[in-house]
Amino acid sequence: MDRRTALLSLAAAGMVPFIRSRTAPIRAAKRTIPSSGEKLPSVGLGTWRTFDVGDDQADLGQRRQVLQALLAGEGSVVDSSPMYGRSEDVVGKVSMDLGENKSLFIATKVWTTGEREGKKQMERSFALLNRKQIDLMQVHNLLDWKTHLPTLHRMKEEKLIRYVGITHYLESAYDELESIIRSDAIDFLALNYSVESRTASQRLLPLAKDKGIAVIINRPFEGGSLFDRVKNKELPPWANQINCTSWAQLFLKYILAHPAVTCVIPGTSNPLHMAENIKAADTVLPDARMQAELIKLLAA
Repeated sequence: MDRRTALLSLAAAGMVPFIRSRTAPIRAAKRTIPSSGEKLPSVGLGTWRTFDVGDDQADLGQRRQVLQALLAGEGSVVDSSPMYGRSEDVVGKVSMDLGENKSLFIATKVWTTGEREGKKQMERSFALLNRKQIDLMQVHNLLDWKTHLPTLHRMKEEKLIRYVGITHYLESAYDELESIIRSDAIDFLALNYSVESRTASQRLLPLAKDKGIAVIINRPFEGGSLFDRVKNKELPPWANQINCTSWAQLFLKYILAHPAVTCVIPGTSNPLHMAENIKAADTVLPDARMQAELIKLLAA
């Protein structure tokens, strides 16, 4: 066991904190947000279910360590939503406890109907996340998007938010997503794409690239079901050629191999898993042959 692995293990047990070293090598390769030219780390953190916890200090301490692991790997993207229970509150609290709130690229969403309710919900998100400006505000699952998108564009003009986005996680919404990104000047599109769910690569991902829209990928592990598919299976022999030591890294690198993808946001409440995930954010990615072999391996 090397020193880094030992420290991570102790941190997961609550015995030592993660240390964000100023001299540590950058682990999270960055990709460009087309609408601004800003660079964004290509692996971030989703908080659905994983950050929806109460005030128990052990639970909060574990989420604090997850953020420390993200930051230790030079990551910054944290995605949340009012739909995710107490996740926004927990992200706000633990990032402030760490003194790292401003280091994060915070993305959240509006998930309600009506202009008045949307504004009220977003005001609460600002308070919970301890932010005067939120990096990315998205219309969650396209709920009442015709009402909310004009509000988000005004908020961007007022510098309350930096980027405007839309999200969904079902292929049945792809036609509507496509219609919006063809007609509205959004900055980010968030949707599902994985080694198992590849439909987005047919039209939506190429269109987003052509339109200069950044892409965030949700559900990279299919809610964890991908790990069931490879249980007791050895990694393919070429995994070490692309710096993969786990199935999680391999699944993430498959996604990052698509040129339209800006960032992928696996969710976790385990700091060791966060540290493992962010190692997928280097520049060594699977080629077409490796991707095809991975698809075949999962189908077997």
